[in-house]
Amino acid sequence: MVTLDVRPQLLDALSALRDSVAAVRLPLSLPGAPGARRARSELLAQLDDYLVPRLTRPDAPLLAVIGGSTGAGKSTLVNSLVGRRVSEAGVLRPTTRTPVLVCHPADQGWFADPRVLPQLARVRGPHPEDTGDRDERDTLPPPANTLRVELADTLPPGLALLDAPDIDSLVVESRELAARLICAADIWVMVTTASRYADAVPWHLLRTAKEYDATLVTVLDRVPHQVIDDVARQYEALLTRSGLGDVPRFAVPELPESAGGGTGLLPDTAVAALRAWLAHRAQDPAARQQAVGRTANGVIDSLRGRMPELASAVAAQCAAADRLTSAVEAAYEKERDRVRAELRRGAVLAGDARTRWRAHPHDCTATELLDALVESLTALLHCAVAAADERLHEAWRREPAADVLRHRTPVTRVDREASERIAMAVRRWRRVLEELADDEVHRTERPAAPPASETVAALLATTLLGGRRARGAGEQLAELLGAQSTLRLRDKGAELTTTSIDRILREERDRRLAPLDDLGVTPEPQAALIAALSVLQKER
Repeated sequence: MVTLDVRPQLLDALSALRDSVAAVRLPLSLPGAPGARRARSELLAQLDDYLVPRLTRPDAPLLAVIGGSTGAGKSTLVNSLVGRRVSEAGVLRPTTRTPVLVCHPADQGWFADPRVLPQLARVRGPHPEDTGDRDERDTLPPPANTLRVELADTLPPGLALLDAPDIDSLVVESRELAARLICAADIWVMVTTASRYADAVPWHLLRTAKEYDATLVTVLDRVPHQVIDDVARQYEALLTRSGLGDVPRFAVPELPESAGGGTGLLPDTAVAALRAWLAHRAQDPAARQQAVGRTANGVIDSLRGRMPELASAVAAQCAAADRLTSAVEAAYEKERDRVRAELRRGAVLAGDARTRWRAHPHDCTATELLDALVESLTALLHCAVAAADERLHEAWRREPAADVLRHRTPVTRVDREASERIAMAVRRWRRVLEELADDEVHRTERPAAPPASETVAALLATTLLGGRRARGAGEQLAELLGAQSTLRLRDKGAELTTTSIDRILREERDRRLAPLDDLGVTPEPQAALIAALSVLQKER
């Protein structure tokens, strides 16, 4: 007999593993990422909604989730098992939008506990959307995060049935909720029909149940009387070929009641065998232990393969994030080196700035010269940022993982805001340069009248930005301040200029990296997943 391990150490290991799964972030658009996200959600659902609550309360009622495709007859089956209409059934699809849980009144407290299916708010009785005109109701959006709880003393104590949304619903939220609810089950009841039992969707559910070694039962619904034996044999053969030959199977014939006629319930004889099978699992201690232990242990055992796969997905995200980061850093490093080379060759002293320099001091004031140099330096830095961004976006176009970042950093907005930031930063550089010039003028002891600070600042900026073209600016500065003061001022100015330019480019680079940093893609969750799995395996 399969036993259920409920030691506190195992619970602690599972809780740590759950936290490591919750910390995983998979935001980048990589091949396999959608599947990894679904796997993460499924893991969290099984840990939060099933495994941890079940190990915490091994004596809690059994939960049998009725799952299947659209039109499989899940709601009619639940109603018939209960003996009255508790879940809306009809010919229009999708019918089940709000999941319905039915339990014995004695078990109400367990399913009202927020530890069970904690993401779903509880409501009692028919949901407002489950009343009124059917055609109008089907046009409404599905209620969000709601579980309707019905009490029925026709169910044996210790057993609850949950009518889940369609696993192939056209509504994405309904599909995701259906998958989450199935993962919360002690017993998976998979309902299919005679016309759709070979479809891919129900078989995906069956293979998942096999992978987790869950307690599984299948219901072949709406089978015409004249072919019920043939269809049942064909379905059994498919199950056997898939390694599911030992799964209990029940067949429900096609009846007028199935289409909603009469009371809307199937005859008791049509569901008696399934009802007895479920009741036996709830009431017989050995059968109950077998059902619960198999599903719980199957989920725990499946973690040995699922956790490394999730860790591998995290590693792929980190590798892509590193590539994206490297593209940004390489683009801006290349432009930083180019700006430094341009400064050495005096590229700033060009155009209007060079004209102003040639006209200084007779036809151009020091302030006008400095204005022209500031404008030229701003243009050089803006071109550098634009070139880095162009190189960056070219690299990102070759990287599918960059899709999410391109949406977060529109190019037109970046260009406009970057121009404003660069202009402001260069103006700040100018103010500090002027302060350095003013301080040096006041420190210099000259027999003649001290030079104007504006003139010193303009000549210093020309010397720093003009390269060989500005050799005369250094000579004029030495005449005004002396050789020692000039060297001291040029050293301070050169350090200021290098630091300021590096800061401007670094801040622009960091702004391009910020959306990537905000995604939270780090290698830590990968290590945490493997470590948590290792601890769990030791406890097992």
